[in-house]
Amino acid sequence: MPQTMRAVEISEPGGPEVLRPTERPVPEPGHGQVVIRVAWAGVNRPDALQRAGNYAPPPGASDLPGLEASGEVAAVGPGVDWPRVGDNVCALLPGGGYADYVATPAAHCLPVPQGMGLREAACLPETFFTVWSNVFMRGGLEAGERFLVHGGSSGIGTTAIQLAHHFGARVFATAGSAEKCAACTRLGAERAINYRDEDFVEVLRDEGGANLILDMVGGDYIPRNVKALADEGRLVQIAFLQGPKVSLNFAQVMVRRLTITGATLRPQSDLAKARIAEALLARVWPLLESGQVAPVMDSDFPLEQASEAHARMEGSTHVGKIVLRVGG
Repeated sequence: MPQTMRAVEISEPGGPEVLRPTERPVPEPGHGQVVIRVAWAGVNRPDALQRAGNYAPPPGASDLPGLEASGEVAAVGPGVDWPRVGDNVCALLPGGGYADYVATPAAHCLPVPQGMGLREAACLPETFFTVWSNVFMRGGLEAGERFLVHGGSSGIGTTAIQLAHHFGARVFATAGSAEKCAACTRLGAERAINYRDEDFVEVLRDEGGANLILDMVGGDYIPRNVKALADEGRLVQIAFLQGPKVSLNFAQVMVRRLTITGATLRPQSDLAKARIAEALLARVWPLLESGQVAPVMDSDFPLEQASEAHARMEGSTHVGKIVLRVGG
């Protein structure tokens, strides 16, 4: 491996323009880690939060943005049995994906699904780890239940719709345009709600209420989510695009036996993430390899145009995932 590499760093907190090409030392793998020669890197909302100064990397993680990538294993550290040098993998990263090389725990790597290219595989880790752990492990979604996901045309949303539909749930989704709503129904939502024209609370209450809601909006959506839940329903909060603070009448939570929970992926332990990876390999990777589930791709940009990729993501005109072409 070379000693230095291309990377994109956050020069200071701010908008997309603060992303700046730079050179960094190539990382070395620690115990239980691998170094991946990055082909493609996924672009995600947490990258933008970190860029704005609102989502600090955990201790010991790279300060470079980038929480998922695909590529070839270039080096392995002590204690690693798999993957091996030369294997193609996709991986959940603690940070550092916007670079030619990145180090990550080997247990957070997954094989590239058979029949899938590295470009598509780079879209899998962050969204599939998030959806599986929050919708199925934490949220306990079961076949026949009514499931509502906000932001249905996002990377998280398109993944959640497909997986929930495949496992037998009745899927509802919100989105902000007719085009995005159509994309949601093509993926398996029985009802896509244009939040500019309709009230998702009324739609879900007419259906008997949602058994599970996955929300990344927050703000005034939180009390509305509570109203949209069925008795004994569950709300899983994974982000706050409209803010984390709200006034909420908890009497409804008590009387109707509701559960409000939430999680963020990045701060969780390496062991917790490894267990999610094991579940994905057993339950979801066969669906990807058979084509029953697939990442929805929006666009790609060269690594040096990471700022343009962020601008597209924050413009909310995209449907599905945005990726950076690093070495692919």
